Amino acid sequence: MFSFDMDAAEPDAALDLSPFIIVYKDGSIERLVGNEIVPPSLDPKSSVLSKDAVYSKEAKLSSRLYLPPGVDPDKKLPLLIYFYGGGFCVESAFSPAYHNYLNILVAEAKVIAVSVDYRRVPEHPIPVPYDDSWTALKWVASHVNGDGPEKWLNNHADFGKVYLAGDSAGGNIAHHMAMRYGQERLFGVKAVGVVLIHPYFWGKEPIGNEVHELERVLKGIAATWHLACPTTSGCDDPLINPTTDPKLASLGCSKVLVAVAEKDLLRDRDLLYCEALKKCGWGGAVETMEAEGEGHVFHLFNPTCGNAVAMLKKTAAFISGHN
Repeated sequence: MFSFDMDAAEPDAALDLSPFIIVYKDGSIERLVGNEIVPPSLDPKSSVLSKDAVYSKEAKLSSRLYLPPGVDPDKKLPLLIYFYGGGFCVESAFSPAYHNYLNILVAEAKVIAVSVDYRRVPEHPIPVPYDDSWTALKWVASHVNGDGPEKWLNNHADFGKVYLAGDSAGGNIAHHMAMRYGQERLFGVKAVGVVLIHPYFWGKEPIGNEVHELERVLKGIAATWHLACPTTSGCDDPLINPTTDPKLASLGCSKVLVAVAEKDLLRDRDLLYCEALKKCGWGGAVETMEAEGEGHVFHLFNPTCGNAVAMLKKTAAFISGHN
């Protein structure tokens, strides 16, 4: 997954982060993955229905909403707000991998979901992805009295059972949205839990399995962060290394599930985050699950494999409270 080799960059490249993105010296950008999009649909396999809704007219941004089959007209469902991954620079909420995963997750967890499409770096550097995501949360919160612009949220969302989730960079965003919610709150919204799947956290000094990784790979992960956030203080910035955040205890939920993968380079960094949460005075419950023999975001590439199904069921149980 992480096979960076910036020393083999093309002559015209200012920054080559293959296999994800290349930034050329003339300012042009080539995204090597995550360019395909699919429309909302009635999914034939899961019977989940989806549609797109604008959450920011100013920035022309939409989210994709998902509704599970057989919903009682009078029944409220837990609300899942999902942030896609891709190093802040590739993929979208409308890519086939995320559309497929949200269909599967919504069917299994029996939730209504909002998959947020935020603007990507480097054209829109951090904090833009965070700010877009918070704007989406405020748009969702505009439905708490049942008179918002989107009927699915008015009729079916239980705003007392809101969950934030994401993978990779989306996991990073989900964490920071929970931090912002913990400090600012949103009227009528109760964030119960956060699901972080292989979240993109990093740090200046190598730890655990990072010590044995190729130097070019470590440089590539750090360079991805600097591309995303040119104004960063470095890889111990709390935005990428939340274990350094003095406000970590203000995380605005009561439980967190962190999924890691045995062969993911981010594994030890993510487990360190869990330990920091336990020690910082936050007071919530931290759960972890590990997929043996798997790599970064393996569930997107092979959603029907045993480990992906197990993670799906664990996530659904965490949201339903039956874990």
